[in-house]
Amino acid sequence: MRYINLVKNLSNWWLHFAVKFGLTEANPVIFRTRGEVEIEVPRRLMHEFKEVFFEDAYLTGMKAHLPARPIIVDVGANAGFFSLFAASSFPGATIYACEPVPANFKQLMRNKERNGKQAIFCLPMAVCSYDGEVFLNFELEGNFTTAATIMGNGEGADKGLMVPCCTLATLFHAHGIKNCNLLKLDCEGAEFDILYSCSPEFFSRIERIAMEVHEGSREKHNMQALKSFLVSCGFVVRHRRHVLWAWSSTLS
Repeated sequence: MRYINLVKNLSNWWLHFAVKFGLTEANPVIFRTRGEVEIEVPRRLMHEFKEVFFEDAYLTGMKAHLPARPIIVDVGANAGFFSLFAASSFPGATIYACEPVPANFKQLMRNKERNGKQAIFCLPMAVCSYDGEVFLNFELEGNFTTAATIMGNGEGADKGLMVPCCTLATLFHAHGIKNCNLLKLDCEGAEFDILYSCSPEFFSRIERIAMEVHEGSREKHNMQALKSFLVSCGFVVRHRRHVLWAWSSTLS
């Protein structure tokens, strides 16, 4: 299925095999989708790229299909791979991509600039349970990172920097988002506080959620508690391993 998705999603799919077997030294690698979107992929982020374009990690378990011109909020956008996948799959989409890590955000902007026709709005900020600033923990020496967290856990928790942050409600208000067709979350454990801080009324504005769940030691920071919470807010929920999908019961 991975290679079927590769051929289905990318027009220059053969370039993956050139990279895999050492037939090209290109870095970054420029892939092109069948939806005429270009993706600049540093080799350091090849795994994250494949998660989206080979495995369709965020949409594969979503029962309720997206409309042709969806409003999408991408929290933890990294270099923009899911945002670009969505833009390729839904050319009429409007996408708000939030990424607080400076190196990742720079790559996100490079990918946006390659695709000027797509309505992707890049926001250099974290989303959390309050408005203001939050300490983002990650290795400053690294170029890109996929493990930045605002949870302050583990070894090296003092490494990082302060970044601007806001709640989902503030984000929606600031950008006039009245209805979100898909909320995608990949934010290294912050998904619990982000969602638990939202009111039941606010969730009526979100039709679908797709997220990676990073379980922690805090109370209710686990898959079962999160599923129960979303069900109580009117969602139908399913999960596979660490990925959770939810959609409003009104769509079922």
